[in-house]
Amino acid sequence: MSSRNLTNAGAVLTIDLGAICDNWRALGGRLAGAVCGAVVKADAYGLGAARVAPALYHAGCRHFFVAHVGEGIDLRPALPVDASIYVLHGPHPGAELECVVHGLVPVLNSLPQLGAWRGLANGLGKRLPAILQVDSGMARLGLAADELDTVASTPDALQGLDLRFIMSHLASAEDQGNPANRVQLERFRAALRRLPPAKASLANSSGIFLGGDFHFDLARPGAALYGVAPVAGQANPLRAVIKLQGKVLQTRTIDAGTPVGYSHTWTAQRHTRIATVAVGYADGYLRSLGNRGRASFEGVALPVVGNVSMDTITIDVTDVAEARLAEGGLIDLAGPLDGVDAIAARAGTIGYEILTSLGRRYARNYVET
Repeated sequence: MSSRNLTNAGAVLTIDLGAICDNWRALGGRLAGAVCGAVVKADAYGLGAARVAPALYHAGCRHFFVAHVGEGIDLRPALPVDASIYVLHGPHPGAELECVVHGLVPVLNSLPQLGAWRGLANGLGKRLPAILQVDSGMARLGLAADELDTVASTPDALQGLDLRFIMSHLASAEDQGNPANRVQLERFRAALRRLPPAKASLANSSGIFLGGDFHFDLARPGAALYGVAPVAGQANPLRAVIKLQGKVLQTRTIDAGTPVGYSHTWTAQRHTRIATVAVGYADGYLRSLGNRGRASFEGVALPVVGNVSMDTITIDVTDVAEARLAEGGLIDLAGPLDGVDAIAARAGTIGYEILTSLGRRYARNYVET
């Protein structure tokens, strides 16, 4: 439990490190000869990289991906030296030496990044590790077609680099029938043929489920580690990782016709018992869940009624016996009845946003089941 324990916090977020490790093993078990890494950017999707990454290391993971150099610097003390930490955005101009000092491996996405890293390697008189990313059809990060032409036609373009992997990223892997997946695969293969021999990485969480053609040498699962369903429209084969419980601040009984919350967007249609719970949009409980969210108590589904406030939500608990739920009690907001994907569907978003929005005011309870 964190320093914010349940006595002084409005909610408790339980994070199952054992489930995360089981998901990593399950994903690795699907790979056709490839190694399974782990994406722990955005503080391990909001769940705490300093706790998640060491757990994955002890489960056998040795390849970790963050987005920013600062994230890598923060994570480095939590992992042994034989764990590789890759920075997906590469170093910002001027941050190259920090990667070397802190033992980080940049993903080089452009000719300027490549040139700066090569220049540092030559200046230090040693080869520096790197991943080279090529854009295979996402138009986001990685060498564009003209940049790839330049690298492929310049003999010393990669001089001074210890090229760990060549990678690209899939745009629509969760949609297994999308023809863009095969187009990107063929573009990636074509890029590999033009570049010096190196290990390759293409599959993200959903890419693992596209089959062995997409696996290459290293997979980079992220959201699936944390329980987000990897394939659209299919049952989730992975374990749930989080349970979020909000504390009841107050209960009251209201008459039919009584409006609730800001802007009076919900009005009681019956004699109703309302529980005010200490979680709001400041805690990452999205405002779009007003009148759409669902909580539960002892297996009983309970609707969120009225608008979500900054620090509170209001829940119709009429179907729970009054003696069972009082001030200080805990109501499940994510967990047994609703996983992150179900919550995301109600909020009109994706499970990634639900996880990465989890607030810092929760008491955090790490378990290993």
